[in-house]
Amino acid sequence: MVGAEGRLSGPSLADRREDGAFDAAQEWTGPAVSTRAGSTPVHPHAAREPVRADPSWATLYRVGAFSALVYVVLVLVPVVLVFAAPVPPTDGAALMTYIAAHRGVYLTELVCFVGLSVPALVVFAAVAAALKEVNKSVALIGGLFGVVSETIALALGSSPQSLNGGLVVLSSSYTSAASDAQRAGVASAADALIAATNAVSWAGILTAAAILALSSTMARSDFGRGVALVGVVAGTVGIVAEALRPVIGSAYLVYGLLLPAWFALVGWKLLGLRRNVA
Repeated sequence: MVGAEGRLSGPSLADRREDGAFDAAQEWTGPAVSTRAGSTPVHPHAAREPVRADPSWATLYRVGAFSALVYVVLVLVPVVLVFAAPVPPTDGAALMTYIAAHRGVYLTELVCFVGLSVPALVVFAAVAAALKEVNKSVALIGGLFGVVSETIALALGSSPQSLNGGLVVLSSSYTSAASDAQRAGVASAADALIAATNAVSWAGILTAAAILALSSTMARSDFGRGVALVGVVAGTVGIVAEALRPVIGSAYLVYGLLLPAWFALVGWKLLGLRRNVA
């Protein structure tokens, strides 16, 4: 190119250096290099490896996987029993009659829904241990939420809908009552206990919060993005569902399906973790 003064002009030295650096970066196909002494070479387009779980917790991972399976079974058993007997009513007198007619089904549902807190405790502990290499703080918070929630549930010894050990005792008193006045008194006591049982429980809200917290860090771990996504959705939906449970009715079923699904996926991943670190 001829400039205004008749001299041949072209790209400046700085432009040629920049163009050459750009072309070299495009053409480079060799091994990744590091720009810092002593650092690990990293290719700019290499896929990020998941953060591996601590192998010293292999036994906990195995027990956690088994506990997740037990949790899912304890959820499925009452679901199957719905076909054998209707859902327990929320009226005191009606529930007393219901328990007397379906005592075995009622007790099974009570044991399953309250007892599933035991395997859930182990699952939350195992997941927190597996995620501590990703984010120690979030793993600890999620694990604490999970353990505390299940401890509260065990201490309460009850579960919606209308599942409470004290109601079994009241049912026996209602059946053996000698007068209508005595049955009315028992039914009134049952109404009060049912109201407390079916009210909003912090145990359920904390369980959903634990799932949300733990799942928020799973994408970078061996659990993977799929389990993380299910957990984030389950935790978010669960917090709302548990807080509004007395008023949303059958819509609670959405969370009721997501909850065992998350435990099943986590159990499968924990089993794989145990094999990988063994």
